[in-house]
Formats: sequence, C-alpha cells, structure tokens
Amino acid sequence: MKQKSYYIFLYIFLFVQAVFANPDTLLTNRYELTPDNPVLSLIDSAVAAGYYESLGIGDEMPKSAKFRYSVDSVPEFDNETYIRRFKKLDSGSPIKFVYNAHVKAYINLYAKRRKKITAKMLGLAPVYFPIFEEQLDRHGIPLELKYLAIVESALNPKAKSRVGASGLWQFMYETGKMYGLDVSSYHDERSDVYLSTEAACRYLKDLYKMYNNWDLVLAAYNCGPGNVNKAIRRSGGKTDFWEIMPFLPRETNGYVPAFMAVVYVMNFAAEHNIQPIKPNISCFKVDTVQIQSQLTFAQISQALNIPIEYLEYINPTYKHNYIPATAKANTLCLPYDKIGLFLTNEAMLYDQNKVKKPTEKETPELNITVEPQRNESVVYKVKSGDGLSKIAQKYNCRATQIKEWNNLKSDRLQVGQTLYLYPKSSSATQQKMQEVKAAQMTANKSTSDGEFVYYTVKPGDTFFKIAAKFDGTSVEDIIKLNKGLDPRSLKQGAKIKIKPVG
Repeated sequence: MKQKSYYIFLYIFLFVQAVFANPDTLLTNRYELTPDNPVLSLIDSAVAAGYYESLGIGDEMPKSAKFRYSVDSVPEFDNETYIRRFKKLDSGSPIKFVYNAHVKAYINLYAKRRKKITAKMLGLAPVYFPIFEEQLDRHGIPLELKYLAIVESALNPKAKSRVGASGLWQFMYETGKMYGLDVSSYHDERSDVYLSTEAACRYLKDLYKMYNNWDLVLAAYNCGPGNVNKAIRRSGGKTDFWEIMPFLPRETNGYVPAFMAVVYVMNFAAEHNIQPIKPNISCFKVDTVQIQSQLTFAQISQALNIPIEYLEYINPTYKHNYIPATAKANTLCLPYDKIGLFLTNEAMLYDQNKVKKPTEKETPELNITVEPQRNESVVYKVKSGDGLSKIAQKYNCRATQIKEWNNLKSDRLQVGQTLYLYPKSSSATQQKMQEVKAAQMTANKSTSDGEFVYYTVKPGDTFFKIAAKFDGTSVEDIIKLNKGLDPRSLKQGAKIKIKPVG
C-alpha cells in the first residue's frame, strides 16, 4: 500500500514538473486569474482610491493615431504573433521573456479587462519612467525593470498593500530601513519617487548578486530570498523560475508572468488599441527647495496658486499634506517656474505660519477633523476654465467628492453646468469672510483708468499679500501685468496693475 502511494505521489510530482518546466507545454494549457488575484486587486484598489481621478485623468480613450481601430475595438492575435513579439523583446534584453498561458492571462488583464487603467498608466509613464531609467542605467540594471513599478503599485507613489508595503516600489518597513528609507509620523520616504527608486535599484542589484538570474531576482523581490531559496531546495536544486514555480508562494507564481505581460503590453500598446490618457495635472519640469520650517500644502497652494492635488502629486512623501519642522531641512518639490516665486515669499510664509502639528485625525490645513459637519449645499455655476480640481480647491473638498455629490460619470464639465457642493462649514465661512474682506480692500485701496484696476503699494506689501486682497487674482496674474517690476523691492506709493476692468 505504501509502495502504491509512493508511485502515485511520484506520478503527480513528475506531471507537475513536466508541465511547469516546459514553457511550450504551458502555452497549450489554459490559465485564468481568480477574482482575488493580487495583481488584479492592486489595480482595482488604485481605481477605488480615486488616485487617477485626482490627477484629472478621465475615462475617455483617445482614438488610435497609428491604426484604423475604432475607439472601443479590442484586437485579437494568434499565438504565433505573440511569440514573434516576445522574441523581439527577448532579443533586446538580458531578462528572459517567455510567452505562455500564464503570461497570456495577464496580457488579457492589462490589454482587455483593465484596458482603461493601462491607458492611464501609459499616460503617467512620461512622468516616472525617465526618473527610473536614469537610476537603473546608473546602477547597470536592465531598463525593462522600470515596468516593475506598474506591477508593484500601478504607478501610485502612495499605494499601500494589505501587508504594509508602501510606495511605487512597495517596500516593507524593515526592508525600506535597510536601504535608507526613513519613515516617521509625518513623512514616508518609501513614497519619495527619487529615494525609493534609488533604494529599489540597490536592492535589485543585491538580489542579482545572489542569483545571477533576473527571473529569480523578480521572484525574490516579491516574496523574499528565503522563499526563493526554499523553492530551489524543494525542486531539487533547479534554478529556472518556471521549474521552481510550483514551490513558490501563490502570489509569486503570478508576479513574474505579470511583469512579462506588462513589459509586452506597454511596448505593444498601440497594437492593442491602447492610447495614453494623459493627466490634466502634469509636471515634467520640477525642481526642489529646502524647507526650513513647518508648512502646510494649503499655505503653499495659496501663495503659489498651485492646486493642492498638484502638490500631493509631486510630493507624495508627506502623509498629511504637512511638512514638519525637523533638525534638518525638508525637501519640497515644485514646478520649475514656481521656484522663484516661492523664494520671494518664503520668509513671509514662515512668519505667517501659526499652525499646530496635525494629528492622524486632523486635516492640517484647517485643524479640523477629517469629516466635519458640512453646511447646506452651495449652488455653483461652471465658468470657462473651470476644472474639478480648481473648484475643489476653492471649496476645500475633493474632486472625487464633487463627482459623487453630482453623480458625474466623467471629469468633463460644461460651461453653465450647475453643481451642488457641500463645503466644510469652516471653509464656507472663511470663504465668505475672504470675499467680503477682498471687496473692502479693493474699494479702499484701488483705482481704475477705465482699462485696468490699479493698487497703490503700502508698507510691508508683497505680491502675495496684494493678490490676496483681490478676489480671483493670483500672484502670477500681477507679475504678467507688471513685467520688469522686481517683486523683492516694491516701493511704497508705487501703482501696479492688478487686473483688467470688468
């Protein structure tokens, strides 16, 4: 009886080995993703969190500029076409690209089932990929590993896994600490695009020294070297991913195929009728400044006329939209053309700063609970140039909330469209007070020649303070109207243009 059981076990073992050891055999088998698949769950959680929506990324797919596809067309290809394309990928990379049933299941996920999300990630690629490529190249690592961040985080720097991994490269707390990523109550360097990419490159490089095999490096990045070493021992010393696949954790079984599928889809997106959906909030030219004191994103947003969502997008390190005062200066990322304006108003921002440190249950901009009692609705008529982010900033709410309150299916707004808003009570009161104050200040201190409104500079005035006195006027507007005027040396009594009349 024991001998019979032994032969049954041996037959099952040899069958599993034969199936997984041969990629060609895998090609003829059928493999479907389960609803609880980790990669599928990651993509759906990014959608549920409203991350892409907060960047102004809509749902409308652009029409193909390369092929004559209709917008909703989903092209189909035979295995020979896939094999030919994978051979092309394989010939140009030190990573071994294999096409089989497992990989095809993930191709179907990214190119069919979640096609729109892939289009959105494709739209974000020009923001993140140059940063990844620069670091990968500096460390001598295959550039194709830039696509690993798609599998890990769907290009969301604030992504968090159910087990506590965080950031674009999904570092666990301890692994992040090992590679110099600091985490505190107010900031998390695992979400810092530059620092986390540098750490990921060092970690991948260390793993390659262990295995000298990029497939095993990817597996170890997902489940840890201990699990990979255990799988190698259980397989009898095999070192090919497809041979040790049955002995790896379930999540890792799909991790390497998902990576290969992502590389394929991102390189052959046009062939699959996937065009990039670009974010409305884009920042391809950024620079950094060192912050010497505590600041909130709300203060910076008001001073520089930048939407808070924009600041969140390029500064994902800060947990509560708040930069704490620490022993060493903190880094703030800003659009390149806003650096000079920040430096001009930096001292004034610090002088104004009287906010207390936020707690986990508070919104730092206003020091109120995250979900305070809201006032009755405000009826808002959409004006030319309005966007969800702009309206949300004005009424201290989120773009996703506006869509929910008004049952909007897309981010597009029509001029004259009526929106019902429910601003936080303190925000609504503050908004009205600011409007009254601006009207009073405008009446008392401005003049007009029939074409422009002018303001007479008072002692202590800055462009930022002056702009705050006039509703609908930004510092940028004043600078454009007063070319050649140095904002650092405003003279008392000087008249400056504020805005056109009417």
